[in-house]
Amino acid sequence: MSTEKKYLLAAFVSGAMFACGLLWSEMANPAKVLGFLDITGLWDPSLLLVMMGAIPTAALGFRWMAKQSKPLLAAHHAVPATANIDVPLIIGAVLFGIGWGIAGICPGPAVLLAVIQPASGVLFLSAMALGIALHALISPRA
Repeated sequence: MSTEKKYLLAAFVSGAMFACGLLWSEMANPAKVLGFLDITGLWDPSLLLVMMGAIPTAALGFRWMAKQSKPLLAAHHAVPATANIDVPLIIGAVLFGIGWGIAGICPGPAVLLAVIQPASGVLFLSAMALGIALHALISPRA
């Protein structure tokens, strides 16, 4: 099997596992996410279980990755060169949070929604693409 086919297979398997996790955890259900974010109303704390599983899993994965000289399917690790918290990062985080709070959708689940609920997913992805394009026009360092 060629290297390119290995990359594509790894990407497909990773994406399929991610999609299954989103479906199983209901992170792709905007109503469920909005219920979790509504801490002053009918709060649904069940997504805390998703975080309680995801955070240690990610921590173990990052720890394992740090011990590897290089990734299995790439020339080098794709880790940010800086850990600085600057104004653009804060603005981006705030905008992401506002968008997530309004729609109950973030980019990963939006891709899945584009397949299972095209009206919601495609609309969100279109708005996200417009925001990315606007950012590219406004910010010279992007």
